[in-house]
Amino acid sequence: MARKSTSQPTREQSVAAPSTRAPSPPPTTLDEEDSGSQFSLVDELQQHGINVQDIIKLKSAGLYTMQGARAMPRRQMLKIKGFSDAKVDKIRDALTKSLGSGFQSGAQAMEKRKAVINISTGSKSVDAMLGGGLQTRCITEVYGEYRTGKTQLAHTMSVMVQLPRDMGGANGRVAYIDTEGTFRPERIVAIAERFNLDGNEVLENITHARVLNSEDQMEIIGKLAERLADGHYRLIIVDSIMALFRVDYSGRGELSERQQKLAQCLNQLTRLAEEFNVAVLLTNQVQSDPGATMVFVAGGALKPVGGHVLSHASTVRIFLRKGRGEERVAKLSDSPDRPEGEASYKLSQGGWDDV
Repeated sequence: MARKSTSQPTREQSVAAPSTRAPSPPPTTLDEEDSGSQFSLVDELQQHGINVQDIIKLKSAGLYTMQGARAMPRRQMLKIKGFSDAKVDKIRDALTKSLGSGFQSGAQAMEKRKAVINISTGSKSVDAMLGGGLQTRCITEVYGEYRTGKTQLAHTMSVMVQLPRDMGGANGRVAYIDTEGTFRPERIVAIAERFNLDGNEVLENITHARVLNSEDQMEIIGKLAERLADGHYRLIIVDSIMALFRVDYSGRGELSERQQKLAQCLNQLTRLAEEFNVAVLLTNQVQSDPGATMVFVAGGALKPVGGHVLSHASTVRIFLRKGRGEERVAKLSDSPDRPEGEASYKLSQGGWDDV
């Protein structure tokens, strides 16, 4: 699936390490059934009278699918260089003709939901709590204090998503956005050994980007559509979502601007998840909540940072805390289709595992 590059490494690249094992089968290619993708490329707009140059301009703005182009507000599309009111109207009319009005029956919605893939976390008890694992087409946020396994889950999921469907994977690649400099290729190799996978092959299927500020983070996310359009990606990881926003925007005076930028970032991730049938995993930090000591609140005096903007954008929220000894506890605090619950797991050499 992944091709080795002969160019010099960049900040956004596939990660590779020396192989110590014989090559293993997964993952190589995706067939139509595995992909579950239901997007249409903007190139098809040529059939509706849109010229090639305008399609190239759409791609330069990060719009590679017709679904993504229709989701962009008209005033935002007008900001694309060379787009007039008449041209934008023509493109939007072509999108409507191609995609329809946007309404569908409940039965059609149910049929589309069949394409959703559940990706195992590596722990059967946590998978059972989630109804099979992390789902595509939604954002899953995990938050907790240090040493609860947030980054370890990100590493574990980077391997799990590459497994075949019958082993709890999605037979796909992963885009890993690292905001804290905690990505460790050697950790990926150790987790791959648990599933008898070749570590070098697994690393080749991880596209890693180390970002240093919130603007860089949003720019990288904006460029993801170009990569996801090949249909081979099944997971986006941002570890962590709030770290750089907390550094770049400080104090109450900048809080409103920070939340607005964060909302735009999360909106991009939501659109990518739905357009390309990928799962989005966000790790998040916590902060003290003095008010929580007055009443019973799950997680005690800790709450996730990001405020209501992040809480509303996340489809599933999981709070992680330390248990006894090696035990860790995952609490499902928010989900549209699962009841609240708890599950135990541990952090092993092979990543997230059952206690």
